[in-house]
Formats: sequence, C-alpha cells, structure tokens
Amino acid sequence: MIKGLGTALITPFDANGKVDYEALARLLDTQLTGFVDYLVVLGTTGEAATMTEKERAEVRTFIRQYVNGRIPLVLGVGGNCTAVVCESLKTIDLSGYEAILSVCPYYNKPNQEGLYQHFCAVAEASPIPVLLYNVPGRTGVNLLPETVMRIYEALPDKILGIKEASGNIEQIKRLIALSQESRAKSQEPLLVISGDDGIACEVMEAGGAGLISVASNAFPEDFWHIVHDKDAALQAKFDEMVKLLFAEGNPVGIKAVLAQKGIIQNYLRLPLVPASEELKERIKGLEVRG
Repeated sequence: MIKGLGTALITPFDANGKVDYEALARLLDTQLTGFVDYLVVLGTTGEAATMTEKERAEVRTFIRQYVNGRIPLVLGVGGNCTAVVCESLKTIDLSGYEAILSVCPYYNKPNQEGLYQHFCAVAEASPIPVLLYNVPGRTGVNLLPETVMRIYEALPDKILGIKEASGNIEQIKRLIALSQESRAKSQEPLLVISGDDGIACEVMEAGGAGLISVASNAFPEDFWHIVHDKDAALQAKFDEMVKLLFAEGNPVGIKAVLAQKGIIQNYLRLPLVPASEELKERIKGLEVRG
C-alpha cells in the first residue's frame, strides 16, 4: 500500500507557537482529493524534532481520526539513541498507521555495522513494518546499499522499504538492482522510494516505488502525475520551484508556499525561521502548474 505518491506532511503552527489544527485540517483536505496515495506524518518536514511527545501524540491522533482510513498513514519514529527509539515503539499508540519511517541515527555517526545493528533492533521492536530513511545531508551518515540489503535479508518480514534521499542516483540504482535480485531468493523486492522531488522520475524509471514528496504538500495533483505518469517534462517545470523550496532549509520553503496559498500561517519552530522576504518574492513570482 505504500507506493506511488506520499506527502511528507508539514505541521502548521500559529502565532503563539501552538499546533494549528484548523490549518492542519485544511491541509489534509487538500491531500484527500485522490491525488496522494499516502501520508508521512511527523517526519523531518513535520518538524517533529521540535515537538514534545505530548504534541506528537496529539498530532498523530488528530491525523489518524481525520483521515479515518481514507489513505494509508506512515509515522516518523526515529532518533540517535537506539534504546529510546525501541522503547518508544513499545509504548506509543501506532493504531491506524501502516508503517513507521525511521531515519538513520544522526550526530553519533555510526559505521555500517552500527547502522545494521540499530535498524535490526528498531525493526524487531516495531509492531508494524519499517521504512528505513537515508538522508546523509541531515544525519552525517550514508546507509549503503549493501547494508540496506543486509538489514532487509535479516528481517524481510519487518522491513518494508527505504526512503532514499541521498541524492546519489547511482547509489539508488545500485540499491534497486540489489533489491530486484532478492526475487531470486523468493523474497519480495525491497521498496526503494525517492526522497527527492527533483529526481523522482529517474528513480522510478530505474524501478523505484514512487516518491515521498515535500512539494506535494502544495502541488498534490501535479506530483501525482509526475509519479504515476513518470512525467519527466512536468517534473522539469518544477525544477526551479523545488530548488527554492530547499534554498533556506526544509520546511521553510514549502511553508512559504502554503501560506501564500492561504492554507496555513507562515510560522516555524526555532531554530528554523520563516523564509526571507527575498525567497518569498521569488516563490511568489514563479509560475508553475498548480
């Protein structure tokens, strides 16, 4: 069920720094129109790292109840202390969620053996399937294809796939090739999902299973066509917009777009701050479909 277009959902805040549930409901309405296949809740784009456990619990419950089974949900659950991640998976309410998305441990900079042991422990602790999440630009470590397959082959019934956001298309192609070879061992191939809006078509042409997108928060229909039609020409039209979305960090850019569309207020949690006036003007002046 976790294939096609997934939106890495932002978390709206109000002027007082509280979660803005009215804005969150408006945003969810834009995602529940048939153009998004699943939602990723409380990931990097959702600013989960700046939220308390109470806030995260309230947000995941609100989204589960509001979506009410209409599309699958994936929940971000990760960290740089393996024991804490495993303990949280035993205690938090995961009802209504199909899988968790778990990022490589950050700051510690473990080697490949450490990453292998971390994810095996997380998968064994999780009551639902696990999507690995490789994003070296944020974590400082790169989960290599051979390590991914080692994790998957150790726990094939627990590991669903990987959100690959290394930006290294040759590494991603290598992982897809290794995954497809797993069919010879009577295993389902690992789902390799692009974590970068700008290379989604290239990943899918190589055999990837779709895209977990930041841009689809604001442009769900366009990115549905990019993913389901493998529309490289449409993707190219969004090249400049995608660059602007990440020019001052994520979710700075996408929140500026959503605020301009009137869906949310443009507030973030420190240490992130709203887009500069220059970036907002550049986004506003860019004409793309959507």
